[in-house]
Amino acid sequence: MPLYPEDAYGIFLKSKTADKWERFGAKRRAGVLAPLFSLYSKNSTGIGEIPDIKLLADWCEKTGLSIIQLLPMNDSGFNFTPYDCQSTFALDPMYLRIDDIKGNKKHEAETAKLKKKFPAGSKRVNYKVKGEKLKVLFNIFSDFDTEDKNYKKFTGENKFWLDDYAAYKALKDKYEQKSWTEWEEQYRLREEDAVKLFCEKESAAFEFYRWLQYELYLQFKEAKKYCNDKGVFIQGDIPFLVSRDSADVWANQNYFKLNLSSGAPPDMYFAKGQKWGMPPYNWERIEKHGFDYLKEKVKYSENFYDMFRIDHFVGLFRLWTISTNEPDNTYGLNGVFDPPEEDKWKEAGQKILDAMINSCDMLPCAEDLGVVPVCSYETLLEYGIPGMDVQRWTRDWGNTYDYKKPEQYRVNSSAIISSHDTSPFLLWWKEECGTVDALLVDKLCGENNFEPAAVKKALFQPASKSAARIRFKAELETPEDVLEALSSTRDKAWMFYDMFREAAFEKKKFLQFAGCNDGCTDKELVKAALVKANETVSVFSIQLIVDWLSLGDTFDKWDIHDTRINIPGSVADKNWSIVMPLSLEEMQDLKINGRIKEIVTSTGRI
Repeated sequence: MPLYPEDAYGIFLKSKTADKWERFGAKRRAGVLAPLFSLYSKNSTGIGEIPDIKLLADWCEKTGLSIIQLLPMNDSGFNFTPYDCQSTFALDPMYLRIDDIKGNKKHEAETAKLKKKFPAGSKRVNYKVKGEKLKVLFNIFSDFDTEDKNYKKFTGENKFWLDDYAAYKALKDKYEQKSWTEWEEQYRLREEDAVKLFCEKESAAFEFYRWLQYELYLQFKEAKKYCNDKGVFIQGDIPFLVSRDSADVWANQNYFKLNLSSGAPPDMYFAKGQKWGMPPYNWERIEKHGFDYLKEKVKYSENFYDMFRIDHFVGLFRLWTISTNEPDNTYGLNGVFDPPEEDKWKEAGQKILDAMINSCDMLPCAEDLGVVPVCSYETLLEYGIPGMDVQRWTRDWGNTYDYKKPEQYRVNSSAIISSHDTSPFLLWWKEECGTVDALLVDKLCGENNFEPAAVKKALFQPASKSAARIRFKAELETPEDVLEALSSTRDKAWMFYDMFREAAFEKKKFLQFAGCNDGCTDKELVKAALVKANETVSVFSIQLIVDWLSLGDTFDKWDIHDTRINIPGSVADKNWSIVMPLSLEEMQDLKINGRIKEIVTSTGRI
């Protein structure tokens, strides 16, 4: 275990978030990233439900973990992609537990039928459960007294967003889930009198969507209290962007640049960049209204979370934007940063950040991956906000390419070995470690006048045309061999020279870093990776549930490709649908629980 700087964590108590850190003690902690849709208990109906978070907290208590990180819990409509949601306020009603709703007794037969049709513990989430759940929930709502004083208090306190959301959802039903951009003009333009009249006429639907949020609020508040009583904190993930077809955009059209799409510029992992589709914010207009939209969003989230992860943190400073007229097959290639002037980025980002952190007591954390400007690192340090240091990418780039030692990580970071957007550790080790992106090779060839087929034949092992990742030939032992194979010079072929230095010996370098030999088993290797991540000086070490469970035999009978949560930039049924092969009750008695606690204890995170 490395030696830690004597006052390494004092930076948090001297930062702009010092008041929030006092609650956490600025101490090193370990945690688990677990999408709720991937979990289930004996009481779940087809998908993990909010009360299941309590059982996850019980498991955390047994294993010494003190942070539960969730993916966005926001209402995603019938799209089921958590980062492209219909509201950054409203929670998704599919996570409600019907059994825990007051007044459900009259509908027990319906609930039992639903549980039979959508049993918990299937290998993939069957998202049809949402539509069926909503039918039962509407029947329960029909008996609810909307004059209930607690309900009226809730709707009154959340008027900023709740009424617009309920109106949007009721209109979505009227137009059979079509985008608001396809509605009749009076509704599309949100003409106040027309929308008010509609909500009065369709009062049952309007009130139903408000009631759902009230019930979600009650269940989530209770789950948070349970976790906190056990010394476990919940980290929520508040999507930075929101779907073009959302209540947020419909109700606040002047707050968004609707002629543009957000995305990411080309980088070493996505050679063509990314085009996400969500509209960028019009920060000038939002600022003129005192950042009300942003402040209210964060304030409401505090009901459910102790910490919040700012998704795409670098987007606070500048966002890659692409015209909506740009064809999809160019991805994010033809975009520009907004604002374009680099000298404006830091001030612009910190103004937005101040509005967020001054509106709540939650501890901010940041997802700062991708192409990161210097002002982002400076701001995270100044504000005492943990970014993310991903083990497989935390290397001595451009020099030795060795993996950084645990004491070389950022103190203000969360050390992770995988995330929901990457392959889990063992899949990375088996299929990605030591490889390069085939599309990146093509891109570099095009930019530097090399013939792609010739370069691949000279440098890389034979692979199918559809292979996304390719490996250097084993007979290439030095970067100079690469130049010789290409009959080129370093000045001309520097990109392939550097690519070889980065990737060719990645596996060997990782084994040295992990203290393992070529003959180590998968379980020995994942344990070594987890130990190293927890040994870091990073204030947090929050690991994917798949990686923690890979210490045991949980996934031994699985196709390793099925352990991945999401493949960014792709649309596939396997995205956002993985379900753990064991229940939360079964997790309480796992043999590996003691091993996890030993890792957490021996690395000083308990």
